Amino acid sequence: MAKDKGLIHIYCGENKGKTTAAVGLAVRSFGSGFKIIFSQFLKTSPSGELLSFEKLGIKVYRITKPKGFTWEMNEDELALLKEEHNKLFKEVTSLVEKDGDKTLLVCDELVGAYAGGHIDKDMVMDFLNNKPKNLEVVLTGRNPSEELMEIADYITEMKKIKHPMDKGINARKGIEM
Repeated sequence: MAKDKGLIHIYCGENKGKTTAAVGLAVRSFGSGFKIIFSQFLKTSPSGELLSFEKLGIKVYRITKPKGFTWEMNEDELALLKEEHNKLFKEVTSLVEKDGDKTLLVCDELVGAYAGGHIDKDMVMDFLNNKPKNLEVVLTGRNPSEELMEIADYITEMKKIKHPMDKGINARKGIEM
């Protein structure tokens, strides 16, 4: 395998660390001169990484509607969510140059959107199967499908051993969000 070939990473698991790992890789890559295309699916609330990226001059692409948890959405909201995710995916993949050289594409929570049917699966798989050879791709989220795991070069599972939420301590700004 060529040393400069872009690979596909999946950060998955039930708890903390998936987005944090993707952000860390994005910052490392940015420091090494990579173009960063960072996108967030299933997320509409502000979080600390957005402020950090803003200070670094890295744009974060995300949806703004509909807001809320998917399990609380009605059929119209779920249809809108899928439409917005499809538009977002098309937008961020269109920003990738033909060879993908020195480019990192992060699709935070795309794994969850894919698993929940909130994005066109054929579109995602077509892009991943035909991505520019040098493009590095990171996908995060819970429960990656067999087809995503099969195409990935790295799969890292974040496993909770102990977590403050087990003691009733809620997510803290700047630490968990």
